[in-house]
Amino acid sequence: MNKNINKPTNVSYIRVRYGETDRMGILHHSIYPLYFEEARTDLLRKSGKSYKELEDSGIILPVRDITITYYHPAYYDDILAVKVTLEEITGVRLNFSYEITNEENIRVATATTSLIFTDAKTFRPVRPSADLIRLMTEIPDSPA
Repeated sequence: MNKNINKPTNVSYIRVRYGETDRMGILHHSIYPLYFEEARTDLLRKSGKSYKELEDSGIILPVRDITITYYHPAYYDDILAVKVTLEEITGVRLNFSYEITNEENIRVATATTSLIFTDAKTFRPVRPSADLIRLMTEIPDSPA
């Protein structure tokens, strides 16, 4: 629908909890998608509409694709900066990019996700309204 959108960005800060690590105290690879989701929902919340409100209006956003590249381990008690950017909205798809850095500004991981605007009752893809696109693309950036 709109490839050349404003690319709103948000940074969420997350402390690695003990239960999210393996025996070596390293953040387990399966936890990263949860951190991406937290950053993504924080970004949406900045629009003035929470993900819960979006769901209550009949729209859900299931993840279609996720790609993660791991660069450096994150450890128990690290504070990570999870930066998310809404890259584009095309048709029924939203594409996001992510970068996680640690307190030393070392890149821990990068990722991309594609989500699909979906009718909550029929589970069929739906085109978002112009108002919803405007709401999602006019989110003020947070400082990096």
